[in-house]
Amino acid sequence: MAASRREQILSTAAELFAERGFHGVSVADLGAACGISGPALYRHFPSKDAMLAEMLVSISEELLAVGRERVREADDPREALRALVGWHTDFALSNKSLIVVQDRDWASLPDEARERVRDLQRRYVELWVDQIRAVHRDVRPDRARAMAHAAFGLLNSTPHSALLSEAEMRQVLEEMALGALHVSSSRP
Repeated sequence: MAASRREQILSTAAELFAERGFHGVSVADLGAACGISGPALYRHFPSKDAMLAEMLVSISEELLAVGRERVREADDPREALRALVGWHTDFALSNKSLIVVQDRDWASLPDEARERVRDLQRRYVELWVDQIRAVHRDVRPDRARAMAHAAFGLLNSTPHSALLSEAEMRQVLEEMALGALHVSSSRP
C-alpha cells in the first residue's frame, strides 16, 4: 500500500530533523524536500510543531500496539520477550531518524504531545517489565524497569552503530539484548 501524503511528509520531516535538528529546519525547507511550497504543508499539518508531535506520538502508539500484539501471540513469557526484542530491533533498524529526533528534539515537543508520548512509553516499558518479571520471578519491578531501559538503550543505538550490514546488526542487537535480559535466543 502506498504511503499517504501525510506519512510521506512525516518521513521526510523525520530525516531532515534528524540531520539538522528540529529548529534547523524551516517550513520552506520541509516543503522543498517534499516537492511542494512551504505554505502548502499547512494543508496537511497546522504547524511544524504539529508534525513533530504526530511523528513521535504515532510511533509511540505503534511501538505499544505491536508490542502488545507480539506478547498476546507468544506461547510463554520467554517467547514474549524474544518477540519484543525482535519487534524493537526491527523498529530501531527501520526508524533511525525517529530515534535521533526523539533523543535530540524531545524538548521541542508541545507539552500535550510530550505527556502523551511519556504515557505511551511508560505503558510500553511496563509491557516489557511484566514479561521480564514473568521470566525472572525474583526480579523487583524497579530492576525489571532498569533492565528494559538498558535493552532499549542497546537497541536504540542503531543510528550510531552502522558498522555492519543490517542483517548482521539485527543478529548482534537481538543476541546482545536477549543476553542482557538473560533469555536464550531460541527455544530449548
